[in-house]
Amino acid sequence: AKKKSINLTALDKHGKVYEDDLFGCLEWSYSETCILYVAEKKRPKAECFFQSKPERSVNGGEGDNRAKDGQKAEKGCQFVYWDDWGEAMTNKSTPVLCVLNIWSGNVSVLHGMPEHISPGEAIWAPEDAGIIFVGRWHVPWRLGLKYCTNRKSALYYVDLTGNEYLEISSGINSVHSPRLSPDQHHLIFLEGGSVKTHRQCYGLSLYNLDKKVTSTVVRIVDYPAIDGFTGIYSSALARKCWATDSQRILIDTSQRSRKDLFVVNIATGTVTPLTAGPDTASWTLLDVCQDLIVVSCSSPNCPPNLKVGFLPAAGHEQEIIWMALSEDKPLHGIEWNILTFTPHCEHENPKFNGLQFEGILLLPGQEQNGKPPLVVSPHGGPNSVFVTCWMLMPAVFCRLGYSVLLVNYRGSCGFGQDSIRSLLGNIGSQDVKDVQDYINL
Repeated sequence: AKKKSINLTALDKHGKVYEDDLFGCLEWSYSETCILYVAEKKRPKAECFFQSKPERSVNGGEGDNRAKDGQKAEKGCQFVYWDDWGEAMTNKSTPVLCVLNIWSGNVSVLHGMPEHISPGEAIWAPEDAGIIFVGRWHVPWRLGLKYCTNRKSALYYVDLTGNEYLEISSGINSVHSPRLSPDQHHLIFLEGGSVKTHRQCYGLSLYNLDKKVTSTVVRIVDYPAIDGFTGIYSSALARKCWATDSQRILIDTSQRSRKDLFVVNIATGTVTPLTAGPDTASWTLLDVCQDLIVVSCSSPNCPPNLKVGFLPAAGHEQEIIWMALSEDKPLHGIEWNILTFTPHCEHENPKFNGLQFEGILLLPGQEQNGKPPLVVSPHGGPNSVFVTCWMLMPAVFCRLGYSVLLVNYRGSCGFGQDSIRSLLGNIGSQDVKDVQDYINL
């Protein structure tokens, strides 16, 4: 039953609350007395030069409310343009950190924010002494974020007692997903490299809150070994990704044309697969609670299944036993496999020789006279990737008797940073040739 309701609009401390996954957050304090969130900064009242004065009503009208809050409207500013953060982020321009006290019902908006950044992805620091957040540069202007995770940003710590802001990452590239360990001694986050593509391979960095030192746990992989770990390409870590020992975290990331689950030891940097093997399905991490892992597993001919498993002790992670909570069987009439291709000599990139690319081929299972018609789909991005998960449209086309080819050309995520670099300056040429070569194959 509902215990209490707080009307944020009536408090009038800020604009609309952010609910997106780039800035937005909703975090309980460790004392469970406050909630941390992000909202649009309250803008000054504005009106045009020809604004007519509202008539005063018997019970008081708009003019009375304006007099009560002491705000005087700015003439000529009603239609001033405010730049925002682009696609799917319209009307989101100036975020601010807000703290709601559950017991008093008061909202505090944090002031003193460095003028060149916009805060987001905020979490509480140990013992509620401060707030850790991602600050994204908005100088000289705001650029689209939804599909461009390469925007310059840094991690910040604000001390709530002195309202002092401290930059705790390099501030050179982009950072994402700060996650505090259960023992509150370590902070992990994703950090991009020098490649300025929309998406790329990320390193996993660790900030020691006791020693105030940052180190790299998992480095960016330029050219992966055959059947080796290809790097981290996730745009965000799971909200809960730590093991209870505060020494290991779980990540899911694309690995070539599939998505796998890994456990990373922050002390040794060892990356251990939990799902690699002959099964070429894709896995998505949903939650981790007291070492109980909840995942979703699917393939191009099988809708998602929910599975759980307890994380074994360090060094024995591959002994994990998965239990299916739902068991959807593969659909009849759809067969699929992954095809690996090496570009022709004349299409090789002279700066990045030996790169391979892949495609996921779906075939109608029923017998047909002659070859079935082919639907070819390269992904967008251009730095994105198709993985062997459940996708409705390819499955529909396949059940209608079409073959479907999903091409991960050179430059796709999951194949190493060199593959992504190879597409720079070659968009519209290298990717198109790879798709055409695959069709001829």
